[in-house]
Parts: sequence; structure tokens; C-alpha cells
Amino acid sequence: MPKSVFTDAYASLLETLVALRKKKGVTQVELSKRLGKPQPFISYIERGERRLDVIEFYAITKALGADPVEVFTALAKKLPKRVDI
Repeated sequence: MPKSVFTDAYASLLETLVALRKKKGVTQVELSKRLGKPQPFISYIERGERRLDVIEFYAITKALGADPVEVFTALAKKLPKRVDI
């Protein structure tokens, strides 16, 4: 069974976050500054090289000026009923 970081569901999560960042007109550098992290932190997440946890998801969406619940709800609607982990 594949690790979830490589599943279609996880790819949807990353696509959602990258699209949100771009929609808000925020660069990786700016987002990293807002989070107090180095820029590669954002790059590693967006490329799937670093696993994202729920608290980081919350912090990233808030730093982008979005409601984490709304972002997750929209993401959840795109996911299949069964998600392998």
C-alpha cells in the first residue's frame, strides 16, 4: 500500500493549497515570512517532500487569509469516499 503522501488524495490537498496561495497572490517567500519559516519549508510541502499535518494546514490557510474550515470542506468534497492511508 502506498504512503498517503503519494496518493491522489494527498495530491489534491497540495493542489488546493498551491492554488489558494496563488489565488491570494502570495509567493512562497511571503508565505514563509508570514509563518516565520524558511522558504524551502513551503517548497518542500508544495512538492510533497515534507508531510503536512493538520496544525500546519491550519496555520498556512490562516496565513493566506482564508478560513481553514472552508478550505478543508471544499477539499473534502473533491476527495473519494474511501481514502487509503
